[in-house]
This record gives sequence, structure tokens and C-alpha cells, in this order.
Amino acid sequence: MTSRALQQFLSVEEYLEGELRRPVKHEYVAGQIFAMVGVSRDHNRIALNLFKLLEAHLYGGPCQIYVAEVKVRVEKADAFYYPDIAVTCDASDTEKYYLTHPCLIVEVLSPSTEGIDRREKLMAYQQLESLQEYLLVSQEKERVDVYRKDEEGKWWLDTYAEKEEFQLDSVGLKVTMDAIYEDVGYEDVGNDDRRKRR
Repeated sequence: MTSRALQQFLSVEEYLEGELRRPVKHEYVAGQIFAMVGVSRDHNRIALNLFKLLEAHLYGGPCQIYVAEVKVRVEKADAFYYPDIAVTCDASDTEKYYLTHPCLIVEVLSPSTEGIDRREKLMAYQQLESLQEYLLVSQEKERVDVYRKDEEGKWWLDTYAEKEEFQLDSVGLKVTMDAIYEDVGYEDVGNDDRRKRR
């Protein structure tokens, strides 16, 4: 005999209330929730490197930066996501547990989530009128894809590789690939301070 289970859909209110009690974070898409998985050390280091760069640059200004634990709500997509980094400079972004007007979002790519980050989240995030830039940062090699919205609302993709630098127009910060990938995929060599890429 075939068994069946009723697929349950949560309201936004049920989801938000549940996230306050659940030990594991979940993203929300159209009534369904999806558990978040753990990340590698390289993933974490890349996110921390970018966070440090942004935090130092934005300190004392009107913008606020959040890492990993704060959701972004995309109302037009009926979704809540936990980006690796999100920046908002909008004074009306006042919800306690999520952002609604980010200008910059960063996702560090993982093998299990890259497809979602490149397709589902890209399409969803691009519906945010406030969003100016969306970064997809590889942890397998030194590569950053930056989706940028121009003044006409069209999105463009720029890709950066080793030793390059680029400007984050959304926050007015110049970033080098070396800074993003500092201490990522390195190992100690002998007893001196030199290090080399694995």
C-alpha cells in the first residue's frame, strides 16, 4: 500500500514565530521551509574577511551590516533567506528579525547551495528595489561574480579573478581579491611565516 503525507504550508507569521524556537535556521519560500546546512571553514573565513572589510568601511555611517543570522525578506517572491552578508543603508529598514531594504547581499557559494544561489536567490533578490549589488563568492577558486543594477534597473554581471580589485558602488568600497581570500586554503610551510596555497 502506498503511504501519503499531507504537505503542510506555513504562513509568514507561523514561520517567523517558529524561527525564534527552532534550533536550526530555515529559509522560507512560498509557505515551505528549508533547513540550513553547516558551512566549511573556508566558507566561514571568506564571509568573515568580507564582513571585516565592510564593517571597517561602514563604521560610524548610516549603513548597517549583518552576517548569517539575520534574514532578508523578499515580499514579491514570498521568501525569507539568510544571506552570508547583507548591508542596509535605509532608515526605514526597522524590522527586528529581518531586512527589507538591503543595498548589498553576499552569498559565499557551497556545492550544495550554488544552484539555488545562482538561480532562485538571484531571481528573488533582483526583485528587491533597494538592492544594487549581489555578490557570489566562490570558495573553490578565487572568483567573484558581481551582479549590478544600473540606473535603468537593468542587471549586469562582472566577474573578477585572482589579484584583481573592484568597486562596490552600493557602499563605496574598493575590494581586492587578496583581501577576500586572505588565509583561505593556506597551510604553514616549515617553521617560518611563509605560507602557500594548498
